[in-house]
Amino acid sequence: MSDNTAKRDINHKRHTARYRARRRAADILYEAENRDVDPVAIVEDRVALAREDRHAVAPIADYTKVIVQGVAEELDAIDDTISRYLSQNWELHRIPAVDRAILRLSVWELLFNPDVPTATAVVEGVELASQYSHDQAAPYIHAVLDDVAQSRSELSPMNNGGDEEESDAAGSEDSHADPAASTHAEAPGESEEPEESAPAAEAEADAEEENS
Repeated sequence: MSDNTAKRDINHKRHTARYRARRRAADILYEAENRDVDPVAIVEDRVALAREDRHAVAPIADYTKVIVQGVAEELDAIDDTISRYLSQNWELHRIPAVDRAILRLSVWELLFNPDVPTATAVVEGVELASQYSHDQAAPYIHAVLDDVAQSRSELSPMNNGGDEEESDAAGSEDSHADPAASTHAEAPGESEEPEESAPAAEAEADAEEENS
């Protein structure tokens, strides 16, 4: 069993429904890029298949749909933002595909979903990277997300300056993020292939938990 598989088994039950929705969204975004298809179309296909028991497809959580739709609509702005804060030695298309998926959903939350506290978006993105990518992913993804969070007021049309009120509630969650990550951390190249996102069996278990 790999280290990442062990981490998944240990942490699976403690994750919230919102975290599992993010994880499913990252999985769909990853799949869409690999297949060169519209991620929204994948969601629609999964929703249809989930209605038919014979396909054994886990239902799609509402927040997963919101994330995928939001990332698809704002993809250009999201990718421009990620590229701005990656190390100068790296380009967005050179980092592993699973890392792109995680960064895209987390940056969408930071810039376009004011209901998510800044610290939560950062911490959850780093947690996804820790579980489903390689060992070097979490530090540089943390660095990028932290830079985006610091610049949120100037980047996001959705930000109304409410972060001060959110900071106390989110502070305890933010304390779990990797403190060693540094600004503009170097990203690994495509040659360091990460593990893929959550397997279908885990997604089905999540769906049963969410529907109980």
